[in-house]
Amino acid sequence: MRAASQSVRAVGLVGPAGAGKTTLLEALLFASGALGRRGDVALGTSVGDSSPESRRRGQSTEINLAGFDFLGDRFAIVDCPGSADFGAAADPALAAVDLAVVVVDPQPERAVLAQPALQALERLGVPRAVFVNKIDQARGQLDALTSALQGISATPMVARQLPLIEDGRVAGFVDLALERAFVYRAGEPSRQIDIPPETRADESQARFHMLEQLSEFDDALLEQLLTDVSPARDDVFADLVADVQQAKITPIFFGSAHEGFGVRRLLKALRHEAPEWPGAARRLGLDGGCAYVLGVSHAAQMGKLAYARLLGPELREGVELTLPNRTRARASMFSMEAGALRKAAASLPGEVVAFAKIDDATTGQLLSADGQARVAPAQARACPLYALAIEARDRKDDVRLSAALTKLTEEDSSLTLRRDPATQETVLEGFGEAHLQITLDRLRRRYGLEVVTRFPATGYRESIRKGVVQRGRHKKQTGGHGQFGDVVVEIKPAARGSGFLFSQRISGGAVPKQWIPAVEQGLKDALERGPMGFPVIDLEAVLTDGSSHSVDSSEAAFRAAGRLAMTEGLRACEPYLLEPIDRLLISAPSPSTPRITAAMSARRGQILGFEPKPLWPGWDEIRAYMPEGERRDFILELRGLTQGLGVFETAFDHMAELGGRLAEEVVKRQKQVA
Repeated sequence: MRAASQSVRAVGLVGPAGAGKTTLLEALLFASGALGRRGDVALGTSVGDSSPESRRRGQSTEINLAGFDFLGDRFAIVDCPGSADFGAAADPALAAVDLAVVVVDPQPERAVLAQPALQALERLGVPRAVFVNKIDQARGQLDALTSALQGISATPMVARQLPLIEDGRVAGFVDLALERAFVYRAGEPSRQIDIPPETRADESQARFHMLEQLSEFDDALLEQLLTDVSPARDDVFADLVADVQQAKITPIFFGSAHEGFGVRRLLKALRHEAPEWPGAARRLGLDGGCAYVLGVSHAAQMGKLAYARLLGPELREGVELTLPNRTRARASMFSMEAGALRKAAASLPGEVVAFAKIDDATTGQLLSADGQARVAPAQARACPLYALAIEARDRKDDVRLSAALTKLTEEDSSLTLRRDPATQETVLEGFGEAHLQITLDRLRRRYGLEVVTRFPATGYRESIRKGVVQRGRHKKQTGGHGQFGDVVVEIKPAARGSGFLFSQRISGGAVPKQWIPAVEQGLKDALERGPMGFPVIDLEAVLTDGSSHSVDSSEAAFRAAGRLAMTEGLRACEPYLLEPIDRLLISAPSPSTPRITAAMSARRGQILGFEPKPLWPGWDEIRAYMPEGERRDFILELRGLTQGLGVFETAFDHMAELGGRLAEEVVKRQKQVA
């Protein structure tokens, strides 16, 4: 049954892994009446985390979408994974929500785990609120939690509720805006009671502090407080609504999703204070009728589905949508009902729907209903942190594997698939070991594909210390025309980063001009694999002399002669091994910095310096060099040192000589592979 409202508000659920976001989704669906029975994440009966991979791991591995009605208003929920392995896929979806609820644990020491989520919302400009979950398990002073949260937020954290403590446990709350007290009841809505006499002084002080925070944005309210005039309740609510919708404050609510405590109060706050869809459209710079693609999936029965939020007027079934590349498609439309898809004849503005039959749709795109092609603002893309080279166990599955990986990278925009031209490896990149393992699990489950994986080959190279003059003579006689090519090449070291330099000083036509390009190509051929087994770089070759035969000389013969000259000459040039060095910019909580620098040293890293991370209180940025071979699994150690919070950006910086025992081991492994 359609709600009475004329638009739909989209709410994101974000926060650290284990805080209870998907349990809160279940509680919201149950409290709204969309579910007759509340499921349990731990038992695998929840609406969210329904994929086999999420069930098996007991955590979200992809975005969960659901819709419901509450007191005549319509809501769409975007439940985002909290794990660092899977959270990068949430940014495109969060850009289009009206408000995000940051779900946190009640322990102050765990507040820092919510900082990445808060920072992402601040960067995107999304209004936000905090829901302190598991409040029935809280121990100690909640003031310490509020202070800890304020320390990681760029906006004032405004406590909307004052918890009621009974026998050392949180038994209810006082709503500071309504000035009413409520006690929790398991499985039922909270019951209103009189504010306990012993709580009145604390309530008065907490409410005054809330009003002081609001007065920072309202001069009239400030004047009332200074003159001891009690502001009208409607004025207080008007300030709260305006400040939340403009992302000037972050209100804090308390509850327990598992027990249903505080969930209806949160729903009522969302109903009154969450902005509607035009705010999200303005943030994205949109005009006209269009739908923003939150994500895509490939369903066995329905094919490709594009989940999109309508940021414009109502759409009807069968509407023709225009993609950014100007192609058009007539879509079938489905609505989201408590996590299930249902055929929809029409959709309300702001609603999250699923479109079928739009095969070219990708995450972050705009689908226009007015025939005008639109391009969404580019979203910042995080740097992949972990990679695996992947190939089909059975070579006959190569084509199937390529198609399957393409579909999986469409579904998960934080995955990257590339082909390394130097090693001919297919490389899958993501944000951690678990992230890529989930992808491999889906390959097996959905497509029946078994694969072989390994770390991508490290880009070792060779160079030379001294020069030589080398002759290369290719002579072969067969029954007819023979083959003859003869060259003299001067080989010498070149500056680091110069690659391969070629020139010629031929006089008197010793090597005919038409064969000189073939000589150069033969020299390049030999550089693909040097004496140690790796490509050779940073050297110069000068063709100085040679000879030819009027009948037997050919392009192939001179190419072979050039290859022979370089192959034999390199052995006498004292080759040595080079390893790629990456530049890293590591971001992590400041207390972790000493442990990180120690770990870097153990991986032959070079610390270049560190300083406070701009706009991230309590975090450092560490600049360093690290060999590529040491960096490939560094993210696993970094997360272990930083409660899962540490991340880094990386890029190739330079090549450096690798000698001694390490070089010997690398060369030995390469020969075994060969």
